[in-house]
Amino acid sequence: MFNFNRKSKKPDYKNMDDSALVALAKEDKEAFGEIYERYLTKIYNYIYYRTGNQQDAEDLTAKVFYRALSHIENYVDKGVPFQAWLYRIAHNLVANFHRDKGRRKIIALDDYVVHTLKSDAPDSKAELSEQKKLLMDAIHRLPADRQQLILLKFIEQKSNAEIGDIMERTEGAVKSLYHRTLLSLRDELELQQLTLKSDQPGNRTKQG
Repeated sequence: MFNFNRKSKKPDYKNMDDSALVALAKEDKEAFGEIYERYLTKIYNYIYYRTGNQQDAEDLTAKVFYRALSHIENYVDKGVPFQAWLYRIAHNLVANFHRDKGRRKIIALDDYVVHTLKSDAPDSKAELSEQKKLLMDAIHRLPADRQQLILLKFIEQKSNAEIGDIMERTEGAVKSLYHRTLLSLRDELELQQLTLKSDQPGNRTKQG
């Protein structure tokens, strides 16, 4: 005898890959909830390091997932990781945020460096602090696409292929941009260090 009151077994969202989860999420809000839990921290961190402000990051992160939920039924799997779609939404919202507010596009890496680079030696802390400041200044002067690359590479720890998916570039183009970016940073840091040395009292040229 059939038991028509028996409830169907709930899908195991946690162990689903993104493709299966997204397919379900088009009609199942619980499936989208798993997507939200899976990528919330990553998207928030990405936005935070592009805005440098917790409140703005929280607001924009909420908008990312609201937009994703609103458009997921139109999402088409083209063989690119689903997370790349979320990062593109985040990137566009951040770009609009900076344009609307008239703010300079920066990556607020300072908090990341402070919490991840540690040293027990007091004398090396002062040196690290100065090096950190020089690096931050150099990064802030990079074009927006190179800042994004540095963020994805060193903070999100994405591979070149993953970065290519997010930035809509080939893996080869990402490698080339990464190489040029590192050269630019090196040259900028060397110039800053030379400038600092020349500004020191003992190295200044005395005027007539």
